[in-house]
Amino acid sequence: MMTFRDTAGMDNSSTDTKRGRILKTAAYYLSFITFGTIIGVIGPTLPELAGQTGTKLSQISYLFTGHSLGYLAGSLLGGQLFDRARGHALIGSALGIMASIMMLIPLVPLLWLLIGILFIIGIAEGVLDVGGNVLLVRVHGDRVGPYMNALHFFFGFGALIAPMVVAKVMALYGDITWAYWFLAFFMFPLSVLIFQVKGPAIRRPSHSDDSRGENRLMVLLITIFFFTHVGVEISYGGWIYTYAVTLGLATEISAAYLTSAFWGALTLGRLLSVPISMRLKPGSMLVINMTGCVVAGIIVLSGTRSVHATWAGTVIMGMSIGPLFATSINFADRNMGITSRVTSWFLIGGGTAGMFFPWFIGQFFESRGPVFMPVVLLITSAAGMIILSCIIVFFSRNRNRSGFLEKPGKRHSV
Repeated sequence: MMTFRDTAGMDNSSTDTKRGRILKTAAYYLSFITFGTIIGVIGPTLPELAGQTGTKLSQISYLFTGHSLGYLAGSLLGGQLFDRARGHALIGSALGIMASIMMLIPLVPLLWLLIGILFIIGIAEGVLDVGGNVLLVRVHGDRVGPYMNALHFFFGFGALIAPMVVAKVMALYGDITWAYWFLAFFMFPLSVLIFQVKGPAIRRPSHSDDSRGENRLMVLLITIFFFTHVGVEISYGGWIYTYAVTLGLATEISAAYLTSAFWGALTLGRLLSVPISMRLKPGSMLVINMTGCVVAGIIVLSGTRSVHATWAGTVIMGMSIGPLFATSINFADRNMGITSRVTSWFLIGGGTAGMFFPWFIGQFFESRGPVFMPVVLLITSAAGMIILSCIIVFFSRNRNRSGFLEKPGKRHSV
């Protein structure tokens, strides 16, 4: 069975020039900025999209469901395609589809059609997400570590600037149309650029790890852990704007900046995690980050009438939750090894969370009140901490094989 490292193969330095590697890497980073802008633009525009389609917030939340279902389908599709087709053609096509479809979003008056559009965008995003990670490994081989951290940093950067674009457009024009069009216009030339750059060679998966045992209980627990923290991340980023506006804690413009503060803190957390991970073990980082999520949830929930508490909780939540995804992958890899099958379960757990939690909050946001959002996310964060504790206890039974107990640079398998 193929592992994440198996896709890297040999070092590419002998087959790719330095200039070529830089150009490819820059193209992937720009692609992930656009990926992040789509994630970051949906939340601040929910009230306008609800008004555009004549629906309630409980109904417009189905956009998250359609978007997440598309992402899951795209991830599965991308996992098959990138071992068979030219990677840059796939990424360029995905960007072109995303740009074309995004221009339609502020023009569609029907909810079901808007859900379908978000579903298609989700498919393209899933293909892009798989491609960016796989192709970056093919370009840099065994030295991919810092480049991979930077790739996800640029995703966060894109999510950070998207609400700022919305706030600026709302201030200038009073509607969201030009926000979506501006982001779409940026994608078109990038799509053309990707097509012009020669991609890395296709590498067939290695099956050298077929005999490695996979502990099904641990895979299940870690998948549920992904379900909790990805659910908190996507839901907070998607609903904090509407939460703050509904409670009167922010105007439409300041709420957009609040959303940007969340994504900005998340991006900063990912950036800081790079040097921190050189000194702390993955398990230790996970405990610290999950504790931060719980603390942030308590601050927001206890300060439902406080602008300062909402801002403080938002920043702490972003910085705490930002490094969790990459650190979770690293933690699992060190303790049990990451095969393609195991990785797919983690992605399914995260993708399902991104679909379920925003929808679930939307169903009760109006009937139970905006406070329902931080209550759900606090409970989910606490559940994630409990699950993480169970995982760590399991791995700690054998100190010689636990990434939580061993040195950061050492890799072990169960």
